[in-house]
Amino acid sequence: MKCMVVDDSKMSRMMLKKIISTAHPDWELIEAGDGQEAIDLAKGTSLDIILLDYNMPIMEGGEAAKILRPLFPDAKIAFLTANVQESIKNLAIELKIDFIPKPITQEKVIQYVG
Repeated sequence: MKCMVVDDSKMSRMMLKKIISTAHPDWELIEAGDGQEAIDLAKGTSLDIILLDYNMPIMEGGEAAKILRPLFPDAKIAFLTANVQESIKNLAIELKIDFIPKPITQEKVIQYVG
């Protein structure tokens, strides 16, 4: 399995990677600090799971999701964000991705990634 963690907070990326790698030491983890970096890293690879923060510089998670969803139609993709506005939840529904509210907890992450 290959999982991408996208968040402008290095601490959040470190936490997510630690939780996932502890539960799944054989998984490949890729990290990006913004949506544009995620798209650049995703090109030419396969991804099974993508966890996206919403509020990020350069390209926010919503714009990145609009590009990533068609590239990875079978991947599990979720907004993992503190931004719980209805408009963002509705965008997740529209893009057929999941919504996981922060704070990041081991339980939430493991429940989602398996």
